[in-house]
Amino acid sequence: MKTLLVVGFLALIVYNLGAALYYMLTDRGESKRAVNALTRRIALSVALITLVAVGIATGVIQPHAVGA
Repeated sequence: MKTLLVVGFLALIVYNLGAALYYMLTDRGESKRAVNALTRRIALSVALITLVAVGIATGVIQPHAVGA
């Protein structure tokens, strides 16, 4: 379930990045749709990082020790 949540967030982030690219190419700077899509992407990225940090702090997610 945790993996599905992270993959879902990543899919939404990539979708908003693609939407911003599409809006930049089609609108030619006449609307704020690209800015809004990029703002949503940043908000989703911050939310994902926060959820992972909270999950590690509460013990729900167990980080592995790479290189230890």
